[in-house]
Amino acid sequence: MALKFTASRFRSPLRQVGLGARLLGVSALAGAVVAGLALPAVGGLGIGAKTASNDFNSIPDTFVIPPLSQASTIYDANGGVIAKVYARDRTVVPLSQIAPVMRSALVDIEDNRFYQHGAIDPKGTLRALTKNTGSGGVAQGGSTLTQQYIKNVFVEMAGDDPVKVKEAQRQTFSRKIQELRFAIELEKKLTKDQILADYLNITFFGEQAYGIEAASERYFSVHASQLTIPQAALLAGMVQSPSGYDPLVRPDLALQRRGEVLDDMAKYGTITAAQAAAAKATPLNLKVNRPQKGCITAKNGEGFFCDYVQHIVLNDPAFGATAQARQALWDQGGLQIHTTIDPKDQAALQKSVTNHVYASDRAATAMTMVQPGTGKILAMGQSRPYGPGDHQTELNYNVDRSMGGGNGFPTGSNFKPVTAAAALENGIGMDQQYASPYQDDYPEMTTCTGGRLLPAPNDRNDSTSLHGPFTMPDAMAKSVNTYFVALEAQTGLCNVVKMAQKLGLSNTAVMDGKTGKLVPLKQVQSLTLGVNNLTPLQMANVYATFAARGVYCSPTAITSVTSGSKSLPVPQANCNQAMSQTTADSVTTMLKGVVSDPGGTATNLSLGYDDAGKTGTTDSHLQVWFTGFTKQISASTVVSETKAPLQSLSGQTIGGQYVDTAFGSTLAGPIWQDAMTGALSGDSNISLNTVPLPPSAPVSNSSPSTPPTPGGH
Repeated sequence: MALKFTASRFRSPLRQVGLGARLLGVSALAGAVVAGLALPAVGGLGIGAKTASNDFNSIPDTFVIPPLSQASTIYDANGGVIAKVYARDRTVVPLSQIAPVMRSALVDIEDNRFYQHGAIDPKGTLRALTKNTGSGGVAQGGSTLTQQYIKNVFVEMAGDDPVKVKEAQRQTFSRKIQELRFAIELEKKLTKDQILADYLNITFFGEQAYGIEAASERYFSVHASQLTIPQAALLAGMVQSPSGYDPLVRPDLALQRRGEVLDDMAKYGTITAAQAAAAKATPLNLKVNRPQKGCITAKNGEGFFCDYVQHIVLNDPAFGATAQARQALWDQGGLQIHTTIDPKDQAALQKSVTNHVYASDRAATAMTMVQPGTGKILAMGQSRPYGPGDHQTELNYNVDRSMGGGNGFPTGSNFKPVTAAAALENGIGMDQQYASPYQDDYPEMTTCTGGRLLPAPNDRNDSTSLHGPFTMPDAMAKSVNTYFVALEAQTGLCNVVKMAQKLGLSNTAVMDGKTGKLVPLKQVQSLTLGVNNLTPLQMANVYATFAARGVYCSPTAITSVTSGSKSLPVPQANCNQAMSQTTADSVTTMLKGVVSDPGGTATNLSLGYDDAGKTGTTDSHLQVWFTGFTKQISASTVVSETKAPLQSLSGQTIGGQYVDTAFGSTLAGPIWQDAMTGALSGDSNISLNTVPLPPSAPVSNSSPSTPPTPGGH
């Protein structure tokens, strides 16, 4: 509950609290009572009623009680819980959901006259002052529940800053005056029941449990509404010192304190003496529910997606105009975040990535599934579990650095369909032929800023037997590097860059350490061969555009967010036609050839559905990719080492299998195939949109008996 009130001016605080020299007989003690104090030797400090009055009226007029920080819950598309995330484990509940015996136990032990007095209890304060003055120390507190609540608000506002928390807990003269001032005003705004409910929701009960609901679940695995007499007495006793009476650490002291509470409950008529005796004879009977928070608790590999959702909330202006506002929203919690993750797809993906690549392997694999035409992220996972331990990671290899990921990976030939789309959009047909020798120079090209790139050597294919002439479909199926460099040159490097930007590839996954921004796509002659570091999420979304007949949608992870009864705006997919339907259908036709044509690099990967895809293998076999799609799902998989210096995947044992030579078709492809097969099981076979192929190119000089080299750069 957020509450804002303005403190009114008083002619004298003594008139408000009904005290004065009449009650205490000395101005020093009267001043102390004004402040609700229980301090020793106040008169000796020279603090009188006038000083207290001046301090009281000098307090700023406005005081805001912030919303309580509580847990947020992230759900999958079917309403299943992915994880609870929180800065503080707290679930705010109304008084009606707190057992009456719990309410009474707290009042009996902390402020038994709570419902009879105002913001200050003259009898309690006088008793405390007399005892403290006689003892020369702070032997007994005189604060009412309302004053204690105000102090807890100060602590809540201090957050996790230990210096601010210590300051908020200081028992100083000025702090006590401040507490009293706001307590008096609070009791004008709220009923006693409202104050009691707020107190029970804000109070810390130890073991990371904030508020009575979290405490009930932590120590007894029940809701606050289900607390019994001995359970309520234990929790009420902990308020005074959560660490001192922690039943997990000091059970003897906790039992002793529980007995004191039970005695007071009997004394003030909440329970009978017989009930108190029976409760005292009851063991603690703890049923501890250890605190579990954050994305590390997510199952089925959903921790990385959970982490991605958190980064969206903290980065997207939809959740606040400033970083501070978004952080405050996240820390405040209490959000119900519903997401796009499909449990069936996620389970299939996670089973495949962990079966094919082990967490203990040097290499790791990451995979993302996206729904064509909507941008919805259906599944996201990787072979290493989410966490800080051995063979774990908190880096999400599926996304870029700004969203909690690494630096991405060069994509190899996975990028070639982008060049093909740019060429088709610029009037170059699929029947375009190039000589496509085994080896050639990179031709001169011009960047979007007018930069001139001079001819350069070392453009070559994967095999000396792989040379043309080729048309575009043949070159795509066989992943011919020299063909696509020539196509890039004729299309115009800048036109390829612009197509990439339309498909969400304006930036790489790499963060510039100086600017804190993602590095733009490198405009180089080898762009079409996939030299930029990109992510599975980016590539899955690019190919989803082809499946959706040219409609590009920004990736979306969140479908709705509510805070209480209020709905918050969420990021939208902003779908748009990035290319013509004919262009998209033509690219789809060529990518079908990769998995269906006898000479394709991935003829072993067809799903038995109407599917299409593309392999990718980088220089020295450091990374391998496969990205493919059906009408329903577009998915991208990468396998790579993740720590420099990277070593070739060839010659490694990955997933218990020795890899002789790593290619996109032989290492990444089977991961994609198994995950997609599991995700699509039971779905109808919806056909992809395609166009007729142009006539084939003349027979190349490569020997027809020589099998094509899998993968491609």
